[in-house]
Amino acid sequence: MTQSTHQSGTAGRNWDYHEAFSRNLGLITPEEQEKLRTSRVAIAGMGGVGGVHLITLARLGIGRFSIADPDTFELANFNRQYGAKVCNLGKNKAQVMAEEARQVNPELDIRVFTEPITEANVEAFLKDADLFIDGIDFFAFETRRLLFRKAREKGIWAITAGPIGFSVAWIVFDPKGMSFDRYFDLRDGMTRLEQTAAFLVGLAPRATQRPYVDLSYVDPATGRGPSAALACQLCAGVAAAEAVKVLLKRPGVRPAPWYWQFDAYRSILRRGRLVFGNRGSVQWLKRQILVLCLRQLGLSDQSCNSPIQYR
Repeated sequence: MTQSTHQSGTAGRNWDYHEAFSRNLGLITPEEQEKLRTSRVAIAGMGGVGGVHLITLARLGIGRFSIADPDTFELANFNRQYGAKVCNLGKNKAQVMAEEARQVNPELDIRVFTEPITEANVEAFLKDADLFIDGIDFFAFETRRLLFRKAREKGIWAITAGPIGFSVAWIVFDPKGMSFDRYFDLRDGMTRLEQTAAFLVGLAPRATQRPYVDLSYVDPATGRGPSAALACQLCAGVAAAEAVKVLLKRPGVRPAPWYWQFDAYRSILRRGRLVFGNRGSVQWLKRQILVLCLRQLGLSDQSCNSPIQYR
């Protein structure tokens, strides 16, 4: 396990925290800005959504982060990932994004994990965190379940916001409310195909993206699927809005079993409350249909067993 803790005390001579984030005032009080300055957000994954989460939250003035990603930037990341630039090809995503965030706030206290999050380091990753935000690959089910379970055990609120087509689907998890596994009905022993269907149907129950997404380009075996930068930007926006409410203890948070999806392409907002989570009869039927559709596209349970981490 590789862990680096960085805190810069060598801010530029003309850099001042209060001036840098003064335009937040009017939306955030001076007292709340100081609260954000001392808050820690843990973000796993620094790719399509995780990298934009980090920069968006850094621009809110949040002063402490724990970030993780064992992956390196490659050409296939260029259509959507904040740190995907020619100069960063082959470089570790977490290290690159830590430097990007320091360009926003050189006083950041940021812990960088460059190996996968496992049972061995998950406690260290979530240490002192006030909020956990999921930025890992869609198909990294084992890692995602571990992080949400540990966050719940430690009393940490958690947010997942996924880019689905040209939309964002998001759910907030209260550590005292419905758990991640309970909402999505994820259990040990499920095949990756079953997990894929459960996560997608639970994340976007109304499936506003269905008319324009070609599922033949989805491949759980390699972790590839359609994803656009505009949807990643939407994810960062809604996750940051929920983070403000959670960290500043503002009203209006509606945690699971509430779900939300905003489709910018179709100008549709859908929200609802799944009292039984994915275990409800309608959700169960949707999952079975999706599994059949994925199999008809040539995907099999056997082809979906490769370990997926961050993309």
